[in-house]
Amino acid sequence: MADVSRLPWAITDHWDWQRHAACRGMNSEVFFHPDGERDPRRSQRVEAAARICSGCSVREPCRDWARRVAEPYGVWGGESEQERREHLARVRTDRSA
Repeated sequence: MADVSRLPWAITDHWDWQRHAACRGMNSEVFFHPDGERDPRRSQRVEAAARICSGCSVREPCRDWARRVAEPYGVWGGESEQERREHLARVRTDRSA
């Protein structure tokens, strides 16, 4: 019998949290900016997305995933691109201190 202990875990184990997301099935334009979007429209869109995320049962795993992979686009777990960049910069600074 083949040794399967070194195979990666099932993809469903890694992504299962997405099935429970409040945003599932919603228009992605709420969470990802269109080309050329500027303030105040951008801030309004990010706030609307963050409101959806605020009541989501998988907010933390979503945000943590986006931070872990340094996701460059969209609102994930209630956190905008800028907020993620700032968080990652703080983490890097803390580690180097």
